[in-house]
Amino acid sequence: MPRRLSRSRACLAALVALSAGAALAAPRSYAVPEPTAELRPPADGAHAAGFAAAQANCMTCHSVDYIAMQPPGKGRAFWEAEVTKMIKVYRAPIDEADGRAIAAYLSAQY
Repeated sequence: MPRRLSRSRACLAALVALSAGAALAAPRSYAVPEPTAELRPPADGAHAAGFAAAQANCMTCHSVDYIAMQPPGKGRAFWEAEVTKMIKVYRAPIDEADGRAIAAYLSAQY
C-alpha cells in the first residue's frame, strides 16, 4: 500500500509541475519605446532602391536605432556581413537583390 501512495504522490507532483510550467510559459506583453531614429534618405538618387528596401525590410524586425548605433564609416564589407547575418542567422525574408541594395545603401549612409 505505501508503494501505491508514493506513485500517486509522484504523479500528482508531476501534474502540478507541468501546470506550473504552463503558467510560466504564458505569453507576456510589454511596452516598446518609440524609435528615436529614422533612416537617412540618400543625398543622391543612387541608393534610392536600397533606402526603400531597408524601409520595407529592416524595420519589420528592429528599429532604426540598431542601425544608427553602429560605428560610423565601417564600409561595405561590414554592412554586407550584417545584412547576410540578418538573412542567414535571423532568417530575415530578404531576397538577394534587396540584400545587396540594402548593404550598398547602409555603407553609403552610415
